[in-house]
Amino acid sequence: MITRHQLFTLFKYSVYAAVILNIYLFFVEEWTASLLQYPDGVPAGSLVEAYAATIDTAAWVILILMFETETSILSDEHFTRPVVWSLHALRIFSYGFIVYAFYGYIVNVQVVSQVDIAAGITNLCDVVSGNWSYAVILDQYEPITSESCAAFSDASRFYQYSGMQVLVDQAGFTDILRLAWVDVINGGVWLLVVLNLEIDVRLQEHGKLDGIVLKISNVSKFFIYAVLFLAAVYWGFKGDFLDFWDAFLWLLAFVSIEMNVFNWRTESLHEREI
Repeated sequence: MITRHQLFTLFKYSVYAAVILNIYLFFVEEWTASLLQYPDGVPAGSLVEAYAATIDTAAWVILILMFETETSILSDEHFTRPVVWSLHALRIFSYGFIVYAFYGYIVNVQVVSQVDIAAGITNLCDVVSGNWSYAVILDQYEPITSESCAAFSDASRFYQYSGMQVLVDQAGFTDILRLAWVDVINGGVWLLVVLNLEIDVRLQEHGKLDGIVLKISNVSKFFIYAVLFLAAVYWGFKGDFLDFWDAFLWLLAFVSIEMNVFNWRTESLHEREI
């Protein structure tokens, strides 16, 4: 018979496997977008802007596996100095790329904000032979063809992204800009999540995750995770499925880590009572 612990373990490792797969899915999406954003190839200095989601997701995967190792896999007696320093080094490495990717989201807001009125273009079907694309959503561009032109937009005024053969109407531009800002907000709030979790783990290591400190931590997490949940819902309505799915998976992943910390604390309290 499968125990509750085995079911939980199967669940969380399934979630971890899914977020690892998302690294590849984000890379495919951003690589396709980069062909239009950087027709001459992505410069080394622009990699973070072009592949912000891929870099961000990969760094978060390393980080979540480090938290899983520290809060569930290793027993207290395994926390030798070399092990602790190794875990800290990997986390610092991950945080560096996470902050770097967060910067990439900020830069991306500037990139998607740079549009000019497409003079002389009042109907998408008039440009089907001009190798133009339409910005369907953030980082997703579709070729404008005779079959698709009428379906993209019936507006009479369009914007062209700076340096790109890409058009978008006013409503689409507004949605894309808002989605870019949601990326920034979401990235910033996730930094608060790991800061909160780091404090919890350090306090638990020293047996101090209790009383008013625990209450403050739980209250702050309620508001933090509420913002992340709202961001996921927004992506569900306005973004693409991958953004929504990724946000949903990361919520599950960190809830799993929170459960690890809860179980760790419960075991420690039980050992004190014995």
